[in-house]
Amino acid sequence: MNTPRAHDNRLSAATRRLRRRLKKIRNALARRFFDTRFGRELLISAIGGRVTAMTVDCGDHAMTFDPGDYIGRKIFRKGHFERPNVERLLAVLRQRGLPLDGRAMLELGANIGTQTVYFSLANIFRHIVAVEPDPRNHRLLQANIAQNGLEAQVTALRYAVGERHGEIDFFQHRNNHGKSSALRQSPDDIQITVAVRPVDEILAMANVAAEDIGLVWMDIEGYEPAACRSMGFLMARQVPLYMEFSPVFYGRQATVEFVRLLSRFYGVCMLFDEDGIRPIAVGDLVSIEKQADILLLPPDGRD
Repeated sequence: MNTPRAHDNRLSAATRRLRRRLKKIRNALARRFFDTRFGRELLISAIGGRVTAMTVDCGDHAMTFDPGDYIGRKIFRKGHFERPNVERLLAVLRQRGLPLDGRAMLELGANIGTQTVYFSLANIFRHIVAVEPDPRNHRLLQANIAQNGLEAQVTALRYAVGERHGEIDFFQHRNNHGKSSALRQSPDDIQITVAVRPVDEILAMANVAAEDIGLVWMDIEGYEPAACRSMGFLMARQVPLYMEFSPVFYGRQATVEFVRLLSRFYGVCMLFDEDGIRPIAVGDLVSIEKQADILLLPPDGRD
């Protein structure tokens, strides 16, 4: 019997089917939108503070990051964090005939392991010693090493690098963990204490001989002079040194002294910027005012 109640039930069922269909269409459109660059940027910006870690499939690897951090947001949007910088560097080193295969790499300021993973995937270095003092980053560094099956290839150590064995004040940047440093950059920085070890102790803990190091990669937000003074034995061998040169942190006099130190060991400097890669004299680094990525090499490109 076609009662009013039966009629209402049929309408309710039809309404539910329509709602389900509209929901599927909405979800399909949303997935397509949020898989665009703009959509990913909107999505990652809308994630609240309750989400403290995310993992994304980046194609040939997985990466776990804090979605509230600058580096994490960039990985989510682009699928990598400055991976072309690693590829450009390796291309330069190969072109200059430097012996890298089977060597070890020392990475100072490994952050969450983006470059660590990229270098590992290049299958050039036998071992990577990844050093990161910020406990927030170090936890993610360990996770990214493990989930990409790199435990045998990478040793992760939670230290700052300096001239002496001890401790230093360390300042955690709230929104960009890559800017955390031994130098305070903002009144909002969180002050903690971290352990400091000289480079020779770092290598001993990783069971890597100094003679095996084929590249030093350094991004430690203004603490580069102290780290370099700790590894004179590597610079004396003219081990290629790639680093973020940060005169804005050093001050004029310290910059001059730092360049003088580098000039004692290296004869070639390659400057990496948005315009490409160009050689400059090591001594000309004193004229640089902004942060710049540089590669220091022996005069003939061989160690």
